[in-house]
Amino acid sequence: MTSSLSLQSDDFALFALPQQFAQDASQIDAAWKRLQTQTHPDKFAADGAAAQRLAMQWSVRINEAYQRLKNALKRAAYLCALAGVAIDAERNTAMPTDFLMQQMQWREELDEAGHKEDALQALLNTARAWQGQALAQCARLQDEQQDWAGAAGVVRQLLFVEKFLQEVENRFPL
Repeated sequence: MTSSLSLQSDDFALFALPQQFAQDASQIDAAWKRLQTQTHPDKFAADGAAAQRLAMQWSVRINEAYQRLKNALKRAAYLCALAGVAIDAERNTAMPTDFLMQQMQWREELDEAGHKEDALQALLNTARAWQGQALAQCARLQDEQQDWAGAAGVVRQLLFVEKFLQEVENRFPL
């Protein structure tokens, strides 16, 4: 199947990509397609039940890795984990004061926006711009500085903002 890798290989090794935040989405997609073609369970239909089970394990493993690598926030969290720095967002809720103040302001704006599309869109644009800047900061912290603790802090903030963005999107009228 995949001779040089095991199911326990990290996602980057599995996809033959450099272990870094900055990735080319088309390379991730191409690697996923290549791996799925090599390991698809239908390809092993004549090889018996054991071969098909192994192919299914590979297919699941490849899809899980693809979901982590394709999503910038999941990729950033995964890189921190590989470096031995847990995100631990459920227990580690310490945030910088300026970030907390920003969140309070956004919450007030969301309350005031109600279901008005123009106000919701403005808030969505603002939060997405902040998200883009934070992802760029995460890239610098991980790829250039190898500051895993700093990157983990930014990832925790991004997780919070991702939930907020979902709340804003859910307010839009259908």
